[in-house]
Amino acid sequence: MSRSKARSWRTLVIAMVAVLTVSMLAACGKKDDNKNKEAANNGSSGKVVATYEGGEITEKEFDLELRIMKTLQPQMAQLLELDDFREFLVKQAITYEYLSGKADDAAKKEGKKTAEDQLKAIKTQMGDEAFKQMLDTQQITEDDLKNYMIRIFTVVTSQTAGVTEEDIKTEFEATKDDYTTASVRHILIGLTDREGNERSKEDALKLAKEVKAKLDKGEDFVKLVKEYSNDGQQNIDNGGLYKDALVTQWVPQFQEKARTLKINEISDPVETDYGYHIMRVESRTEKEYGDLTEEEKDMIKNLIGSNKLDEFMEKDLDKIIKKIDLPKVENNTETDSGAEAPSASEGNAGTEPEGTSKESGSNSGNAGAANSEKTGGNATSTK
Repeated sequence: MSRSKARSWRTLVIAMVAVLTVSMLAACGKKDDNKNKEAANNGSSGKVVATYEGGEITEKEFDLELRIMKTLQPQMAQLLELDDFREFLVKQAITYEYLSGKADDAAKKEGKKTAEDQLKAIKTQMGDEAFKQMLDTQQITEDDLKNYMIRIFTVVTSQTAGVTEEDIKTEFEATKDDYTTASVRHILIGLTDREGNERSKEDALKLAKEVKAKLDKGEDFVKLVKEYSNDGQQNIDNGGLYKDALVTQWVPQFQEKARTLKINEISDPVETDYGYHIMRVESRTEKEYGDLTEEEKDMIKNLIGSNKLDEFMEKDLDKIIKKIDLPKVENNTETDSGAEAPSASEGNAGTEPEGTSKESGSNSGNAGAANSEKTGGNATSTK
């Protein structure tokens, strides 16, 4: 497994800590299936699948880890059938088991309290019946989930314990551009039309130039969005406007223009993998450190902690692992496309421009802003 792939997956799972409640609420209402029941009841054993310094993970324990993962992020089900991703997850499980065992009493106490508070908030928001249904979907108990959360939050607390205000400020200054927001109105001339017919790049560019000419002559932007744009019905209904969005959610070409285009100037066609965009930046805000909320500072603090975890997994984890012996997934054919991680915030795509968002963080609150490897909606995702 490549290091870049491991980093992408590591970021994906760490991001779930920041959006845990949202993720689990999204899981509510998913239907149970025979595969989940078979995995819970018949598919696991006491076989040891990983041994490391001071401990081991059995097949039954790893199966529980997978089912909890499906509870937190149902859209990851396909990834969980990939051998590479399963190997990454067992390494992650080792990391959390090992580091939670090394955490001091203060971190364990705070981690336990955070997990209990989070679990209580989830149950309050969902209601007892919906919460039970969510657990039953993957055949896990409340204690299973609680213990998992305690382990995660204990490690997060431990890794962020020494982070100072100055550390947060330094990290912010190094990633300051990640906090730029903009309101952008755009028209996407896609490589397929609204009827799903393919359109050549040449034809798309020709049409984009025609639309640009109409705008230059003073025709109404919103009217032309409704007439020409291929950016999804929600965006079309909104007149092509994405308001106060994090610029880093968008693919590089769109992002660069959103950062640099003069306010209210109409761009020439901007090419992305999805076609050509005609853009107008209506406002843009660049944050200073003093503008950050306490929540945003906490997000940066957690990012620093996740970077420490990343460093541990890259530099130290192999030294404590003695053996990994995961069974191969049957009928598993891995491809480059199949191995790509979905966004941690996938499922909220309606809030982001189709054909314009890139991978990461999530736009759940400002979690994505605190992470330079952010995830976005599935709109214009970088593939």
